Amino acid sequence: MRERRWKPYGPGRVSEGPSSFGPVSTARPFSIQVPEADLVDLRDRLERFRPLPDSPRRPTSGMSAAYLADLVATLRTWDWRARENWLNRHPQFLADIGDSTIHFAHLRAERDDAPALLVMHGWPHTFALQLDFADLLPDFHVVVPSFPGFAYSSAYTDGPITEVRLAATMHALMTEVLGYGTYLTYGEDVSANVNDLIAGSYPAAVSGVIVTHSHFPSMAERPALTAPDELAFFARLDRWGGANGAYGHVQATRPDTLAAALNDSPAGLLAWLAEKLAEWSDTPAGEPQAVEQRISRDRILTEAMIYWTTQSIGSSFRPYYEGADQPDEMPPVVIPASVHIQRHEGDYPESLARRFYRDLRTFERLDEGGHFAVAEVPAVMADRVRAFARALDLI
Repeated sequence: MRERRWKPYGPGRVSEGPSSFGPVSTARPFSIQVPEADLVDLRDRLERFRPLPDSPRRPTSGMSAAYLADLVATLRTWDWRARENWLNRHPQFLADIGDSTIHFAHLRAERDDAPALLVMHGWPHTFALQLDFADLLPDFHVVVPSFPGFAYSSAYTDGPITEVRLAATMHALMTEVLGYGTYLTYGEDVSANVNDLIAGSYPAAVSGVIVTHSHFPSMAERPALTAPDELAFFARLDRWGGANGAYGHVQATRPDTLAAALNDSPAGLLAWLAEKLAEWSDTPAGEPQAVEQRISRDRILTEAMIYWTTQSIGSSFRPYYEGADQPDEMPPVVIPASVHIQRHEGDYPESLARRFYRDLRTFERLDEGGHFAVAEVPAVMADRVRAFARALDLI
């Protein structure tokens, strides 16, 4: 990977008129600095890890005792400071938007007139898992935020965390804080609907939307579906959710009980996060250690360390019990869209995308890459973004 040369941060273009969102501050520099006492405490807890064997006749899915023990052993002696330094080589900032302080990495291109790209994470990952992808786009101004309540962003204090509200916050970050007149946007998992909402709600400011988790009709709209492939797709998802959706149910119904356990046990937190990274990536089922074919151990441990040191696992559950369901109505996307179906939704019907994205420039099914597409196949997705921007005459 070629090393990216960062341009010094500057105010960029300045938005005109008062904020439409509420109180918005200018960005101020931020760096990650975990207190040494926290690292000592972590190592002490890991030394006292009490492993359990695999349960008899357990399902083949989920975390295995052997792989978890291996991850815990690595984390005991892992050099967090080296990883912290790597993270801090990506310029980071804080800005107050409404009742939340938003953390974001802002990787500026050498050219002031380069296109801007918003890259959003979901759950259980953080901004850090998107940075390898951002590093491959030196010809873009790339903004990689932490959602409210995740990592170094504070949670909303007044009202729930809904997808409509997240879309407004991310749009305010790009336009009112950073002053970009137009930008491209990308999201996955929790941020997939946010991505679509940004594209549909702010078409004058969004020049294009990149999609790997294509639009799902709302629950209210699904009874009207009649096409066999569309019905079969959602029936397959319902079957999958019945066997694999327990995590979401407990996070939506007993969030504080689960959070208390995970916030107190680094091994438990590591198991909860790594299981989802393993099961949702494009790797063989029933082999959690195979996740490292797509997401390296350093990156897995980085995700766990960010959740552990910020104590943000509980607030990361908030989208599940406050607004994880798709909005009843989503405006169709009329701006250019580039859709790349990740392999866990490889049977997604093209007809659904064509009805929702009214200016669909690309529709393809990726040959590799699962739920965390830009983290699993960053070079593939960087090429797709660059081709899309070139087709729009942005580069």
